[in-house]
Amino acid sequence: MPLVVTTALTKRYPGGVVALESLDLSLEPGIIGLVGANGAGKSTLLRILLGLLPPTSGEATVLGHDVGTAGTTLRRFVGYMPESDCLPPDTTATDFVGQMARLSGLPAAGARERAAEVLRHVGLYEERYRPIGGYSTGMKQRVKLAQALVHDPRLLLLDEPTNGLDPAGRDEMLALVRRTGTEFGIAVVVASHLLGEIERVCDFLVAIDAGKLIHAAPLHEFTERTGTLAVEVEEGAAGLATALAAAGVKVTVDGRTVLVELEDERPWDLVRDTVADLDLPLVRIEQRRRGLEDLFR
Repeated sequence: MPLVVTTALTKRYPGGVVALESLDLSLEPGIIGLVGANGAGKSTLLRILLGLLPPTSGEATVLGHDVGTAGTTLRRFVGYMPESDCLPPDTTATDFVGQMARLSGLPAAGARERAAEVLRHVGLYEERYRPIGGYSTGMKQRVKLAQALVHDPRLLLLDEPTNGLDPAGRDEMLALVRRTGTEFGIAVVVASHLLGEIERVCDFLVAIDAGKLIHAAPLHEFTERTGTLAVEVEEGAAGLATALAAAGVKVTVDGRTVLVELEDERPWDLVRDTVADLDLPLVRIEQRRRGLEDLFR
């Protein structure tokens, strides 16, 4: 069964703002990155998939449940980590996460036990009895992740999980997300505008811009090698480009780097020999890969 399916999914807000436009998706379980600039429609899509926001037109199912008619049912199987700061400051983490577990149907004793387990998983076990209002931003993000996990969902929807975190905090949160998806077998959709983060944790990527689907494919297809060889030298790039062009190779110069088109295998040996003949200080030779940034250019 597909994880998420959308057909011509469209959401228009009053005033003519189009958040999603005819979005067609079919996603299988895994760790999925939902990437796009702020305002691209990522949060709108997550709220529709939760059954919290009705689409203007089109259809969507999550784990086989229609989001328009079975929102309450599907939320039993889905955990949601919102982007906004929505935690009660005067409540301890263990009480809050335990209460969220009870709202999901766990009995009181089971809710307390499960809350302790997930708070240990996110690294807050020793701090679980402190009021949330005294937590750092990173700790609050971990509480939000814990409450999303406490009812043992089959799917996690994470909206900007590293929002407001410093580099160390982002690294820790991304490691938690990756571990949750790989070790616990929970499908994860991570919405982020930070392309580097998506590359680090996700196996599949959905890129949207202005509510429209740009591309949806396994991550390796976005970052596969291109037909361009980058040759960086400390000096003499212009001379190298001239010599290679004279040998019949298509080249362009970008600062200290000469970009060589790889129509076949011949340029590899030619570049090596030409750099040696000109006695140039070589920095690197590598075949370029596509970057996620290329999608939005």
